[in-house]
Amino acid sequence: MSLKDNMKMVKEELNSEEKFFEKAVMTEKFVKKYKNVMIASVAIIILIVGANIAYDMNQESKISAANNALLKLQTDPEDSASLLELKMVSPNLHDVWLYSQALANDDLETMKSLKNSKALIVSDLAKYETATNPASLEEYASKQDAIYRDLALVQSAVILLNENKIDKARAALSKVSKESSLNELVAVLMHYGVK
Repeated sequence: MSLKDNMKMVKEELNSEEKFFEKAVMTEKFVKKYKNVMIASVAIIILIVGANIAYDMNQESKISAANNALLKLQTDPEDSASLLELKMVSPNLHDVWLYSQALANDDLETMKSLKNSKALIVSDLAKYETATNPASLEEYASKQDAIYRDLALVQSAVILLNENKIDKARAALSKVSKESSLNELVAVLMHYGVK
């Protein structure tokens, strides 16, 4: 190797080292400039992950406590401490429990108190269960999201037929949805009962 080649090689090596140091200095300037932003970003990510983990643990704890309270209530439905605990950790499950007990025990007062439940299905079912006359059944059926809409209309029509109010019964039966599984019953009632 000649001296010229050696000089060329040393020059290239110095250029590459110079570029390396130049990049290092640029990186250092970048880090100094955005150090606080990077630390804050890492801290925020750690806080979010920590909060998410804490939230998940809290939810699991609530679910476990609600399940334990429900198991206690299944063995002893009169356990007021478990009922209160269930109400504190899961109000919706508490309302479902009250609904099931009111339904099993024909407790109309509890059923009426559940008409304003935050659990949408419990509220709807309680409104249906407390509707006892044609007017209240039709009022229930007039709601857009009523679960037992068609059944309430048929039930109202049957009560009206028993009261010999055939025109009103026909009007109630005509409101039953054409896609309803109760259409065969409606057809029978229209044919035999409402003529």
